[in-house]
Amino acid sequence: MPSNNRIVALWCWYHGAMFRGYQSQPQGPTVQDTLTLALRAAGFDRAPVASGRTDLGVHARMQVVSFRVPASVAVEQVAEQVNAHLPASMGLCLSRAAPEKFHAQWSASAKEYRYRVVVGHARPHWSPCAWRLDRLEAPVVADLLRHCVGTHDFVAFHPNSSPRRPRTITDAQVVDLGEGLYELRLSGSGFARHQVRYLVGGAVQAARGELAEADFVRGITEGRPFAGHRAPPQGLMLWDVRYPQRLDPFSSDERATPPGLPQGPPFTT
Repeated sequence: MPSNNRIVALWCWYHGAMFRGYQSQPQGPTVQDTLTLALRAAGFDRAPVASGRTDLGVHARMQVVSFRVPASVAVEQVAEQVNAHLPASMGLCLSRAAPEKFHAQWSASAKEYRYRVVVGHARPHWSPCAWRLDRLEAPVVADLLRHCVGTHDFVAFHPNSSPRRPRTITDAQVVDLGEGLYELRLSGSGFARHQVRYLVGGAVQAARGELAEADFVRGITEGRPFAGHRAPPQGLMLWDVRYPQRLDPFSSDERATPPGLPQGPPFTT
């Protein structure tokens, strides 16, 4: 018997400074609560399920959210309907019908996070969306972050509130965007809470001589704890959420040029 409802996948973006993270909490506002209220105002009463949580101050260029709607709903119009009830700091690029087995979190095969660093007094308009440093030894940071590529127990890089299990990072690089702006890119199958911020903070510390490089590397290869610095949240962004081709609700063209994505910080393309 065919189902009388179907799954909608939403491409959601937000500026993290306006929210106390994704997950609902009494101290709000949160992304989850704001989105849920907008969905209800647009006539949808199902709770949204996100690809993952982001913390207070962390941005998202692409957060994927799924929920069910009646089969009669025009899925591609959902984004426009919900956007009418969202604040300027948050929006939906797309709403697409997803396969029956699709789940925004459990169907995801990989994520990419990007962390922005601004050096010196360059690009003052980036201050709310980047970690401003007096200097960045970018080649050293890049070399240190390469140690995290592969499957490791990153227990030294996340709090006990995240499950301890092996996690795989497939790519780590530092990209010079010019005029004092750098982007640290980390891709992998999944990340623990604060993992990217501890990796970035520790690598920057070690490159500056404020932490022994060997201690940082042993934190990755041996899970040995060390006194590492957690980079501030405003520089971090959930850039991309990927799915197997058979489950991906979004086309390659849509991923390359998402409609309605705001220009300027914290997003670039």
